[in-house]
This record gives sequence, C-alpha cells and structure tokens, in this order.
Amino acid sequence: MNILVGDVLTMKKPHPCGSGRWEVLRIGADFKLRCLGCGHEVMGARSKFEKQIKSLVREGETLSPEELKK
Repeated sequence: MNILVGDVLTMKKPHPCGSGRWEVLRIGADFKLRCLGCGHEVMGARSKFEKQIKSLVREGETLSPEELKK
C-alpha cells in the first residue's frame, strides 16, 4: 500500500475514545499513528495496521484499500 506521512486513515475498529480516524506520523516497517479524537499516539507493525484500514484521506480525496493497491 502506498501510505504517506500526513495521510488520515479510517480504521475498521474505533479507538476507545470513539474516533476511528488516525493521522500517519511515521512510516517504514512500523507505523506511528495519532488518534484525531484524543491525540493518543501508537506505534505498531505495518502489516497489522494495513489489515485494519477501511479508507484513506489524502488531500481531500478518499481512497479505499483496493484503490491504494493499484
């Protein structure tokens, strides 16, 4: 998947604060994400987070995971 720093991800499962939107802070083998609801930051394996992506917003454009794989 082509995910860039600054993209906003919508995940399948919401964060406990109720928000399901995350900003990408760091990419590589791991992702660092910040919850846009409460500001909590998490870091985890890229493979784990890529499976949980529902959609991606980049510069006002919403993309589904299938569109990202193209």
